[in-house]
Amino acid sequence: MRGVRRAAALVVALLLLFGEPWSVFVLLPGWSGAGTAGGTVVFAAAMVAFPVLMFLGHGPRHSDAAARAGDVLLGTVWVLFTWSVLGHVLRLALLIAGVDDPARPRIVAAVSLAVSVVLLVVGNRIAMRVPPVKEVDVVIPRLGAGVDGLRVAVITDTHYGPLDRTKWSEKVVAELNRLRADVVCHAGDLADGSVAKRRKQVDPLGGVEAGLGRFYITGNHEYFGEAQAWLDHMASLGWDTLHNRSTLLERGGDHILFAGIDDPTGASSGLPGHGPDLPAALAGADPDVPVVLLAHQPKQVTQAREAGIDLQISGHTHGGQIWPFHLLVRLDQPTLSGLSSHGPRTQLYNSRGSGFWGPPFRVFAPNEITLLTLRRAA
Repeated sequence: MRGVRRAAALVVALLLLFGEPWSVFVLLPGWSGAGTAGGTVVFAAAMVAFPVLMFLGHGPRHSDAAARAGDVLLGTVWVLFTWSVLGHVLRLALLIAGVDDPARPRIVAAVSLAVSVVLLVVGNRIAMRVPPVKEVDVVIPRLGAGVDGLRVAVITDTHYGPLDRTKWSEKVVAELNRLRADVVCHAGDLADGSVAKRRKQVDPLGGVEAGLGRFYITGNHEYFGEAQAWLDHMASLGWDTLHNRSTLLERGGDHILFAGIDDPTGASSGLPGHGPDLPAALAGADPDVPVVLLAHQPKQVTQAREAGIDLQISGHTHGGQIWPFHLLVRLDQPTLSGLSSHGPRTQLYNSRGSGFWGPPFRVFAPNEITLLTLRRAA
């Protein structure tokens, strides 16, 4: 019965996701019989193909070609669905203005389609670009004078996957090196797939330069594949893998602790020793030394606040990636992006991410490389 309910839910979701734009672009405008039939065939074929492509691409077979096609289709239909729904507002305005059929639904269809096409084109260019640098000052009163002004570059959610983004990876590394940061962090969701399939895209990260350290933690997507293998591979590239552990840094006679914990999905992964363990990460830490914690999901800040962490750095949300998906993300996470305070001491910086998952689009959720400058006072 559980399988039947899931199948029924999938059918309902597909009918809604594809049926709404079909009604706006094909049914309601009252095109000719041939036009309506042709449009219906296109939407029906896409609806049937979508779950097949997603299963072949992201299921056991891991077909990159199917994944690319399915991901593009997912992003496209989501944008069409969103703006066909919003098109009903325009439909009401035209009705009030006295615009009659068939002009009214045809205007709605044309405007909704034009907006969708523009957003998809621009959204793809944003997703595929080298992320711009977002500079943020973070005041941590407990910082010693020696580490005042410490520069921390952050990338996260690179999601190296079915699209070969090796050149993009090389350009991101060049941009990171241009920043000449003291510390560079990758806050999880490194790649989708095995080390064997994705190492070509990941290996340029071995060229990242940092004065004091390069730190990496797992995200939830590592646990869909080879989390321990990715930890081992990043270590082989010279990154310090903060797998429920910490590293003490010293500059100018003062210290700062960089700690990292696993993503919560690690606890149910079946991998021995995986899952977030903040007490283990902070074991032996001097309570007077300020702590920067890498934790992939923003909601892990609840535990960070209880432990008196000074700054948590997270990713995971992508800022919603394709508007208005952020509304669903906010049901699960305390923030979407930016710097926020949690309790008397703890701050959280949530990056929108440097790459993208699945659909190669970012709509109203631009990517970023973050440069955090740690300050003793504003």
